[in-house]
Amino acid sequence: MSEFGERGRVDVEQSPMDAALEAGDSCNCAPSTAERRTLWDKSGLTRRNALGVGVLSVAALSAFGIGSGVSAAYAASYPSWDDVQRAKQNEAAKASEVSRIQGLIQSLTQKVAETQAAAEAAGNEFYEAQQAYFEAIAEAEALQAQADEQAQIADESARKAGQVAGQLYRNGGDDTALELFFSGSAANADELLSRLGTMDKLLGYNQSVYDKAVAARNSAQSLSDQAAVARTERDRLQKIAEQKMLAAQQAATAAQAALDEQTEYLGTLQAQLAALKDTTAKTVSDYQEGERVRKAAEEARRRAAAEAARKAAEEARRAAEEAAKNNNSGGGGGGGGGGSAGTGGWVRPHGGWRSAGFGWRPRPCSTCSSYHYGVDLANGCGAPIFAAHSGTVDYAGPNGNYGNYIRIQHGGGVATGYAHIVNGGFAVRSGASVSAGQVIAYAGNTGASVGCHLHFEVYINGGYTNPIAFLAARGISV
Repeated sequence: MSEFGERGRVDVEQSPMDAALEAGDSCNCAPSTAERRTLWDKSGLTRRNALGVGVLSVAALSAFGIGSGVSAAYAASYPSWDDVQRAKQNEAAKASEVSRIQGLIQSLTQKVAETQAAAEAAGNEFYEAQQAYFEAIAEAEALQAQADEQAQIADESARKAGQVAGQLYRNGGDDTALELFFSGSAANADELLSRLGTMDKLLGYNQSVYDKAVAARNSAQSLSDQAAVARTERDRLQKIAEQKMLAAQQAATAAQAALDEQTEYLGTLQAQLAALKDTTAKTVSDYQEGERVRKAAEEARRRAAAEAARKAAEEARRAAEEAAKNNNSGGGGGGGGGGSAGTGGWVRPHGGWRSAGFGWRPRPCSTCSSYHYGVDLANGCGAPIFAAHSGTVDYAGPNGNYGNYIRIQHGGGVATGYAHIVNGGFAVRSGASVSAGQVIAYAGNTGASVGCHLHFEVYINGGYTNPIAFLAARGISV
């Protein structure tokens, strides 16, 4: 469990998105709830569109135990305030409307819980498939490296054998070579025996070198065959990982659609329920006006948050550019400015210092991996995460030990991954186009993590590569 509390819990008195975001604000360093909701809403996918996608994802959700028999909020017909007004005029109608609204509230809450659980399960499957693919890459590369090493040994041994043979036969014939080898030795028996012994050693050495060359060549061929099989398995696992990713994205989109619908309607439903249950002289119009004021205030907060986020991003970008000019972009254990520019349109994806490098490492937690496929940058809970380059988001959702995760496709077979995002900290959705340096999320401690940070990965044609070297080649120090 992360420091941000129990995931998936829904409080009907508070928007689940608000609850998740406010939990991440415990360090007082994260963007406000309204700011992050605004960023999410501006990512290019409207609530209405999200609901449509959610409906299309029913088949995917059924694979995780969410069936069509459960009362679905997506298809619900919500009561109008006129319906509530009419129901208040008759006790039987009022009781029926109360029951109906209570059922809708329960359905909204249940659907959020179920779709979030399905998204979590699908995300775990995506993670497992992704890690299996990564391990297959490592196995194929290791076998090929061994095959190349044995081939090099075979080549070197063959070269040495050729040198010895050349010493013995360089004059073009056995008789001539032997005649030269023994010339002048007949008058001295000791010298003859010495030369015979030397020839025997040379022949024995050459046979040993030859045998070594043959063995190495056979080993190289066997390892090459194994590497070919491993590459075939690697490619098969890559396809599975991509299929799991698509299923996980469908589940995550459906879960967000359910949450959006709850956010859209829950407040009104609760106000309508209160109006129906109220026995005082307060009228339905009073409740309706209260709901209108609440929504207007929420919209004003969103507009203000959007403007504040825009200004903050602009200031951060200017500060990062200034830091880059002063060679203060950081890396290797020092500080650094997130969003600082490199070359070719690439930027530093997060501020702070490098808390873990690429490759083998001691496990920092029981569920953490011993091989680190990325680089960790620590800049505090809620610190902004920037798109390292322009591209299209093809995944935004849960991903097993990576926690909340985003993947961006940049073209040319290059993609980047961003893990451990704070709950409620997505600023973009799948399908969104992003520019380099755009805020896409906020750092958290989700998944297998021991503190708030960004785990950043770079992929070439789907396979991992060292992000430190990749960014360094583009003028960015991490």
